[in-house]
Amino acid sequence: MNLAGNKALVTGADGFIGSHLVEELVRSGCEVKAFVYYNAFGSTGWVAHFPEEIKSQVEVIQGDIRDAGAVKQAMRGCKLVFHLAALVGIPYSYLAPESYIDTNVKGTLHILQAARELGNVKLVHTSTSEVYGTARFVPISEEHPILGQSPYAASKIGADQLALSFYHAYDLPVAVIRPFNTYGPRQSLRAVIPTIISQIASGARRIRLGSLHPTRDFTFVKDTVRGFAAVAASPRSVGQVIQVGSGYEQTIEQTARLIAEVMDAQIEIEADQARIRPANSEVERLWADISKAKKLLDWQPEYTGEEGLKRGLSETVQWFTAERSVRYPNPQAYTI
Repeated sequence: MNLAGNKALVTGADGFIGSHLVEELVRSGCEVKAFVYYNAFGSTGWVAHFPEEIKSQVEVIQGDIRDAGAVKQAMRGCKLVFHLAALVGIPYSYLAPESYIDTNVKGTLHILQAARELGNVKLVHTSTSEVYGTARFVPISEEHPILGQSPYAASKIGADQLALSFYHAYDLPVAVIRPFNTYGPRQSLRAVIPTIISQIASGARRIRLGSLHPTRDFTFVKDTVRGFAAVAASPRSVGQVIQVGSGYEQTIEQTARLIAEVMDAQIEIEADQARIRPANSEVERLWADISKAKKLLDWQPEYTGEEGLKRGLSETVQWFTAERSVRYPNPQAYTI
């Protein structure tokens, strides 16, 4: 499918990855509807910060993914739907698991039902590497067993399986994209890379973090959104689960020290018990096998290996410091 000239709906457009995806699609020639979370403040999240040349080409729709009628109305006229709207904070899922089922599972069901009823819609559904739990083998392929080690992960497993069931049961053209740990400008300070950057930028040299030994496949947001576009454009993606990652693994501690190097800072790291997951819930190792994406989509990351990670971190640091995003009362405070 040629993206140019087609109308696309992006749910979760006000968020980190969703906002970058909207910009990518506009630059690809898509007509874009940005579905953002309705709130009493009238905030449209990161959509409000788009350059004018992007903002002027985006139709913003405020709504709630939990409202089936609002979802269906927003989808009218669209041939592509990128479903990113979700609750994503793992710590909060321990406290409020029901809200994750309502948003992540039932919200996805509303998207699927609307796509089926409206017809002529290709759906790109967003998964997460958290569905695997701790790796049983690495690098992790799409054939790896799935295991919900947090309520968040369980809700995403449920949403993924619902999406695939609509492909098998109703022949709905669904593709599941499974990003690994995306980072970059606009990411929440709750995520590990932004919290390290914000602490260092605020002048702290004793950096508070949770577990240091788990590994992650950190993927720069530009690569992730190119993956979304490639999944949407390829007819070979229908009915498939396709991972996008950097293909490179590094521990949290190594990442913190690389950020310190990029920011020219000497740091010490101290454990903050509030940031440590329950023992059986910690995902110890994530490292993506991206061979399927390379084969089916002709996609590959541009930010890979230590050099690529360092380059992506440099761009991320530059954004956070230039945007003065570290101006928070206490960057070392932990917010669930």
